[in-house]
Amino acid sequence: MILANRRITVREVAEYLNISIGSCHSIFINDLGMRRVAAKFVPKLLNCDQKQHRMNIANEMLDSVRDDPNFLQRFITGDEAWVYGYDVETKAQSSQWKLPHEPRPKKARQVRSNVKVLLTVFFDCRGVVHHEFLPQGRTVKKEYYLQVMRNFREAIRQKRPDLWKNKNWLLHHDNAPAHTSLLVRDFLAKNNTLMMPQPPYSPELAPGDFFLFPKLKRPMKGRHGIEGGAEKILKNDFLKCFEDWKNRWHKCIISHGDYFEGDKIVRGCIPNVDCGIRKATLDRSNVYQWYKMFSEGREDVNDEERAGRPSTSTTDEKINEVEKMIFANRRITVREVAEDLNISIGSCH
Repeated sequence: MILANRRITVREVAEYLNISIGSCHSIFINDLGMRRVAAKFVPKLLNCDQKQHRMNIANEMLDSVRDDPNFLQRFITGDEAWVYGYDVETKAQSSQWKLPHEPRPKKARQVRSNVKVLLTVFFDCRGVVHHEFLPQGRTVKKEYYLQVMRNFREAIRQKRPDLWKNKNWLLHHDNAPAHTSLLVRDFLAKNNTLMMPQPPYSPELAPGDFFLFPKLKRPMKGRHGIEGGAEKILKNDFLKCFEDWKNRWHKCIISHGDYFEGDKIVRGCIPNVDCGIRKATLDRSNVYQWYKMFSEGREDVNDEERAGRPSTSTTDEKINEVEKMIFANRRITVREVAEDLNISIGSCH
């Protein structure tokens, strides 16, 4: 019944088969391993040629990584995004700790500021190389972007002297009209700047979209001003971004060029593993985890020895310290407390 109609409800199946809703729900979840999910919005429903184009670029990038281990270290990628002078906090950001007898915190509804500015950022695996804001009253045209390119090259000369000296850095940006204009392409060609392709309608394959701007905009929410966002991003985060970029090329190929965000994809092909998952065996997440470990060379099925943490992590003294930290800052996270007191996140929770 489900395969015939993916939108059928538990109640409809239960009434048709004359079984209880609870039993029907158990069959859905425990026996069939299925869950109901909403459709994911995507920029565009891709046609066959566009999917093939995405796969070709992903293959081209992966071939370059295999030929040159330092390929990703030579990349400098850039993009633009609108940022607001004041952006409303998310519900998660406004949450705070409270005791059972305390009233729920209240907050007035606010709207984001009408003041917004276009931010252009270029970064590599070491951090932000150059950023600038679009002056008020101007639009991103080829003449403006040409000046951005001049400022960007000067920033490379100052902040990345090794790349500037070797002249082996690679520029990556999307296919916006200002980026691909003849004026800009002539300037880049005269300066021997190598450009790497970006498939159209592919924000999940652009580091600015899937990594930088979400991280930049989150600290800005609930605050006036747009300063200080980049400083909160660690160098290891930038390194991880470029590794994630490489993994996304793999996922694009495995998905045959289709959008893959929101799908659980492990490098390799394991669609048939799900068919064997039932209540008495490992759950789906553990199957993916074990598959990943064994594909990376693990051979032993026994648990590895772990040092663990001392059992004194939940003493009265620690509990009092946690309580003081919470009352000092109701919005502190479990992870922040655990790191400050050097106890596990589980014990802290």
